[in-house]
Amino acid sequence: MLDTGSDLVWTQCFCQVCFPQPFPELDTSASGTARGVSCFDPLCAQGGLSLSGCAVSDNSCIYTDSYGDNSVTTAKLYEDTFTFQQAPNGKAVVVPNLRFGCSMFNTGMFGSNESGIAGFGRGAPSPAFLGTPDNLQAQATGRLQSTPLVRNPESNHYYLSLKGITVGKTRLPFDASAFTLKGDGSGGTIIDSGLALTSVPEAVYRSLVEEFESQVPLPVNKNNTDEHEGLLCFTASPKKKETAMPKLILHLEGADWDLQRENYVLYTEEDGLCVVISSAGEDSRSLIGNFQQQNTHIVYDLEHNMLVFVPARCDKL
Repeated sequence: MLDTGSDLVWTQCFCQVCFPQPFPELDTSASGTARGVSCFDPLCAQGGLSLSGCAVSDNSCIYTDSYGDNSVTTAKLYEDTFTFQQAPNGKAVVVPNLRFGCSMFNTGMFGSNESGIAGFGRGAPSPAFLGTPDNLQAQATGRLQSTPLVRNPESNHYYLSLKGITVGKTRLPFDASAFTLKGDGSGGTIIDSGLALTSVPEAVYRSLVEEFESQVPLPVNKNNTDEHEGLLCFTASPKKKETAMPKLILHLEGADWDLQRENYVLYTEEDGLCVVISSAGEDSRSLIGNFQQQNTHIVYDLEHNMLVFVPARCDKL
């Protein structure tokens, strides 16, 4: 899984406690250029990794990393030459000495279709990004837009400048200050491909819920299953699952992210029609998760410090 909210690439190998994956784990001995990274390497000692120990065999770095969903991985740090294909007919990009984790212990919410995480955050372990897409407009279904990336000296996440939110035709009664990154590093709006759900501060969420409740002609389901606990759901039989839902627009600096219905509404027979936005609780940050990023081409243009996005039919690529 490509994760813009973390900084390290890792895959399963030397497995002792691991999750199932659909193909064999990596065998580093099959590479003539792979080698362990020393415990005394600056990345291991000072690069934001939580050092767990040094391998007895070669004194290489063993670290532990954790994620927002409480998943944890413990791995041995390696470096090797990686080759990436930019596009079906594009030129391959060769990245020498790329650091990655060879993960031995993994616990938490990892899927059976994964073999690890490709962390492309702003932190020191993250690899340089690989170039520009061959055709950003391929299978696009809307207008290409861009918005500045905001730097937070206290974090390696990618931040955006969220100015407001509209539900239907009503803009929520919060100005940009509700989403602004503060001088102490708190607040702000993070875009993260590794988190599932978008969340907003509690006061904003309450206002969002009130607007949906006033505009959706269905009763609120007050007994959600555990799977959708904390989400606003409306009781709806299968015949009602296509009930019109208010538009949801995220107003960004210089861009309006007009979300498609599939990017914020989910239907199940058990819970009905659910709005896939949650409260951040006491956290003052807003998070834009991967459910909202489905079927969207997104480019992190680090050279120009911009995020470029356009809705697309990703299943047709």
